[in-house]
Amino acid sequence: MKQFKFMLICLLFAGSFLSFDTTKKPLRILVFSLTKAFHHSSIPAGVAALQKIGKDNGFEVDTTTDATFFNEKQLKKYAAVVFMSTTGDILNDQQQIAFQGYIHNGGGFVGIHAATDTEHDWPWYNQLVGAYFKKHPKPQEATLNVIDGTHISTMHLPKEWKRFDEWYNFVSIQPDLHVLITIDEKSYTGGMNVDFHPMSWYHDFEGGRAFYTEFGHTDASFLEPLFLQHLTGAIAYAVNKK
Repeated sequence: MKQFKFMLICLLFAGSFLSFDTTKKPLRILVFSLTKAFHHSSIPAGVAALQKIGKDNGFEVDTTTDATFFNEKQLKKYAAVVFMSTTGDILNDQQQIAFQGYIHNGGGFVGIHAATDTEHDWPWYNQLVGAYFKKHPKPQEATLNVIDGTHISTMHLPKEWKRFDEWYNFVSIQPDLHVLITIDEKSYTGGMNVDFHPMSWYHDFEGGRAFYTEFGHTDASFLEPLFLQHLTGAIAYAVNKK
């Protein structure tokens, strides 16, 4: 029943679920949370939240901080890979090649919060995740603008969404992104992207699907029903291959 519920969500979004036969093998995602720079204390809360989302929706969630998972044999097990506030240079050359092959073969990617503070010297990753973290002001409340409320990750959100978090400024924002949510820089202090400051986006990328959400700095983020539903929709998008 739970698998059917998650499949139905995906069907509503894209018209057809993936090429996975969930009657034979359960849908499985990998949550990767290795950090080589700043380590977010909210990572355990984020991992636990994704495990609960998996349990509630009938798919399996594996978790690791081990970069050796990034090989062809391991990655082919997963419908999507989630980078949970990863930071720094986390994959070696061979692991990068394996991850590129995974995306080229239709794999899904979801980046959460500090996933944009990862692999700053790897241009392909910049294209995949969609932007790089530059800096941030202190955590504070701000107003988010949901500019596309038709996506599976945003259809439940109010048009103006006020919440507390740590708000990233970005550089190297890629041109092909479908932006879902922006932040109103007039609603808080420290914004540097001026009139257009994206916070969540997605794009089809080199055979796979990539989704990024900036939210998730605090433990409390992963207790917010609206944010948890946003993450559920992000995963549904990432695993739904056309």
